[in-house]
Amino acid sequence: MTTADRFRRAVDSHDLAAIGELFTEDVRLNSPVKFKPFEGKPMVLGLFGVLLRTFEDFRYVGRLDGAAETGAAPPATDDAGSPAAVLVFRATVNGKQIHGIDLLHFAADGRIEEITVMVRPQSAVQALGEAVLAGLVADGLVPGA
Repeated sequence: MTTADRFRRAVDSHDLAAIGELFTEDVRLNSPVKFKPFEGKPMVLGLFGVLLRTFEDFRYVGRLDGAAETGAAPPATDDAGSPAAVLVFRATVNGKQIHGIDLLHFAADGRIEEITVMVRPQSAVQALGEAVLAGLVADGLVPGA
């Protein structure tokens, strides 16, 4: 079973411990609602706790495998980057239908070193951003306004 398969299974079952086992200590998550990435295993795992509570009827509906350059420093060669997988999902947040992807980048040991999340449409991005911010504040992961 691949890391992408294990990640999907852990997300589907809302198993934060299993999700955390798949992350490197310095994992980064690039969010559609925040310019700078969420960094480090505790912060990214805390974010996943909020996301698992926020998404309604979340389901993965597709997968693509390949390679991609991460958001960190570009590779020294002209190759396509590190091994990666794209998990396509659908969900609802506060009544807004979301279509998105989780782009997973894998470290040499197979764990996830970076996740880039992309969602559409814009109104869903706004609903997701508001819901996630409220959850992060409620969990004490970011200061309140």
